[in-house]
Amino acid sequence: MNVIAEVTFAPLGTPTTSVSPYVAAALAALRNHPRVHYQLGAMSTVLEGERADVIAAVEAMNEAVFAAGALRVGTTLKIDERRDKESSAAHKVAAVQALIGAGEEAEPGHVSDDPVVHD
Repeated sequence: MNVIAEVTFAPLGTPTTSVSPYVAAALAALRNHPRVHYQLGAMSTVLEGERADVIAAVEAMNEAVFAAGALRVGTTLKIDERRDKESSAAHKVAAVQALIGAGEEAEPGHVSDDPVVHD
């Protein structure tokens, strides 16, 4: 069964505070892992695939961040492994959206399906 994972890399010992080149390097490493699907987010990347494939992809991504010039890398990995039924990241999002009435205008201060935060 597939797992859903979320990974974040924090490159340290770099010339600038920008992490974009290191994230790009990590994502480029995924080309060698076609059985792992991913979704890039603003703060992390969600991966889906067989557990062994996802772990191998994360290891390759981590090495790619070093190869891009980081002297130290902090990696955070969360894995959601469900064995009672198949799931996906898209299914998890859709289930929450169904509960909050996605598509309806939310009241200020309440959850909305709009990815932009409203103050």
